[in-house]
Amino acid sequence: INAPMLGTVNRINVKVGDTVRAGQELLVLEVMKMENAIKAPADGQVATIFIDKGAQVAAGQKLLQLK
Repeated sequence: INAPMLGTVNRINVKVGDTVRAGQELLVLEVMKMENAIKAPADGQVATIFIDKGAQVAAGQKLLQLK
């Protein structure tokens, strides 16, 4: 799952190994003082988290990987 826009990671709601459902909020990016929820595109399990809370991310940057 890649960042749809430039922003700051405000919250990470999952950890490696968590099982997630399609539409579940995975993390929140803050963009220009607005919170944008990043949701799971499909059911799966969190395999890798590439970012930390507070990190600045660029559009297209890898956030996490589901398997």
